[in-house]
Amino acid sequence: MNSVKAVGLKKYYSTPNYEVRALDGVSFNVDEGEFLAIVGTSGSGKTTLLNLLGGLDIPDEGGVWIRENSLRDMNSEERTIFRRRNIGFIFQQYNLIPMISVYENIVLPLRLDGAEIDEVLLDELVKILKLQEKLEQLPETLSGGQQQRAAIARALMTKPAILLGDEPTGNLDSTTSIEVVGLLKQCAEKYHQTVILVTHQEEAAQMADRIIRIEDGKIVRKN
Repeated sequence: MNSVKAVGLKKYYSTPNYEVRALDGVSFNVDEGEFLAIVGTSGSGKTTLLNLLGGLDIPDEGGVWIRENSLRDMNSEERTIFRRRNIGFIFQQYNLIPMISVYENIVLPLRLDGAEIDEVLLDELVKILKLQEKLEQLPETLSGGQQQRAAIARALMTKPAILLGDEPTGNLDSTTSIEVVGLLKQCAEKYHQTVILVTHQEEAAQMADRIIRIEDGKIVRKN
């Protein structure tokens, strides 16, 4: 079963002097439970693609289906609710709220949705991600790798069908990067989730089940 389907995605940005084709007819499918890496140079269109896959933006042409739900056919409010309940985001900058504890950061999406906190899942995640002793600390007291682990836990707490990572290891050293991607893959396998990871790090990409390479807004290789 396709977890994600992208068909003919186009996203153009125009100025009075020129037109940027950030995405120019991108199509691919991602199977349920697959770990996909999207790689490309800076400006190749990979972050634009991730934003469309996550419903943070809509394409000029084409569409995205998440488990057969068309993002384009939803209004803004419907997409927001759908994202919160079905898609987990992990960003390069962590996006943790500095004035609340690691625990409160992890459960924040559930509190925003008025959902019950699954304490069993929380215990499992903090053990896998080695955060047991960090839950009452503020994010600024954690290392970069620990902050990214907290961001992964937050993304997983909503039990999303899909995890999207936008350069989630970009601020980490190479050893920590591989460790974090390994933990992400371990969690995804354990909870049967689909992962799409944008990265410029070849070692991280090689840990995926499949790699898509994108340049100048077009897919140049799938393998």
